[in-house]
Amino acid sequence: MNIIHIASHLAELTGNPTAGLAAIGAGLGIGLIGGKAAEATGRNPGASGAILTIAIILAALVEGAFFVAALVKG
Repeated sequence: MNIIHIASHLAELTGNPTAGLAAIGAGLGIGLIGGKAAEATGRNPGASGAILTIAIILAALVEGAFFVAALVKG
């Protein structure tokens, strides 16, 4: 199953094709944030608190951008 197929199913659920693409983008973005935060913590365990804080803030911003894209009907 490719990414376009998944996006078309999400678009059928919401009635908005951009919401499907935004959901995929948000999932990829949050996944990258988590992966890079884990990598950074592995490199510098002493900074884990600051890394966690920044990762949570960035994940919230990505999720907020998804909600904006999902609510805007084009």
